[in-house]
Amino acid sequence: MATFNYSVRDKAGKVQKGSLEGESREAVSAKLRQMGFIILELDQQGALAALGKVKIGGGAVKPKAITIFSRQFATMINAGLSLTKCLSILAAQTECEALRTIIAAISKDVESGQSLSESLGRHPKTFPPIFVNMVRAGETGGVLDEVLVRLADHFESEQALKGRVKSAMTYPIAMAALVLIILVAMMVFVVPTFEKMFASMGGELPFMTQVLVDISNFVAGMGGVVTLVGLVAANFAFKFWKGTNSGRFIWDSFVLNAPVVGQLTRKVALARFTRTFGTLVSAGVPILSALDIVADTAGNEVVSREVKKARSAIKEGEAIAKPLSESKVFPSMLVQMIAVGEETGALDAMLNKIADFYDEEVSTQVDGLTSLIEPLMMASLGGVVGAMVIALYMPMFQVITLVQ
Repeated sequence: MATFNYSVRDKAGKVQKGSLEGESREAVSAKLRQMGFIILELDQQGALAALGKVKIGGGAVKPKAITIFSRQFATMINAGLSLTKCLSILAAQTECEALRTIIAAISKDVESGQSLSESLGRHPKTFPPIFVNMVRAGETGGVLDEVLVRLADHFESEQALKGRVKSAMTYPIAMAALVLIILVAMMVFVVPTFEKMFASMGGELPFMTQVLVDISNFVAGMGGVVTLVGLVAANFAFKFWKGTNSGRFIWDSFVLNAPVVGQLTRKVALARFTRTFGTLVSAGVPILSALDIVADTAGNEVVSREVKKARSAIKEGEAIAKPLSESKVFPSMLVQMIAVGEETGALDAMLNKIADFYDEEVSTQVDGLTSLIEPLMMASLGGVVGAMVIALYMPMFQVITLVQ
């Protein structure tokens, strides 16, 4: 028997804390739910509850492989197969070598008597906290197949959201790279040829042409090498600074408040917050544990800190909507809908509706930005190349005028 410390909210909304003995975390969680409590926090005495603090990333398994794994696992469990049988089949048929090795290790752990959630928790780089905690909740409630389907839906929605943002950035980046390549090629190969011809003609070059020649000499000479080395060094320095807590917070604050990109970034962060929070709540994960996971997977340091502030207030007995309303990150519409969800007992459904709303907002804004960026980039490319051509032919025009 182990002793677990708990923090729960009763039907009157008051927070109660205490300890309870049980054979496992799942058994204690089920007992508290039968008593009519909403579990805010549940930790084993003396145990290192580190699952909710593990950050995602660094794994060799792609999210798409985890999504397929979840769906196939859910189908097999729904068909009545045992956990060990499901895991052995999945280990044999999965195409990802790294995931195949991990599933085989999980299968051995389950055969030795460990719970599935504990086995998954041994591989935090592959199975993030949201996955482990939802599986634990599914094991407790006996709805593991439903939870796995929800996880697959969640990861698919996350990937779709990332895909929309990447599609919006692909075209501008490709066009900017094309413009840069054209400019460098003209500066290194085309302009020097014209410069030799201008020197043979004699006379003073027009101002626009002289500036172009000076830039060409700088790029083709050591100045270009120094600039390239400086840009690479600045890029490494920026990544290092952004990797620090203060740097990440300053950069994320800047991005959130940027004129056009800021709105898109904010909507993406809110969609991820509500989607993850709603998925965890619907699976029966305790509120405080869910907020820990949401803070770690927010993808934005500003949003993460605001979620942690809200968690501290909720732990002291506040409703979820009140601390969120005091933050400038969360709009009033989102806070009011969460408040309604709390009052009606349908918080998970309300959070998923909010996530769907912001997903649509992101799609609309991405489409608008794409349609706006395309003509702007084409006009910029035409303007830069046209200006260079005019600068190169201006001395020719002067010679023709003098001859006439």
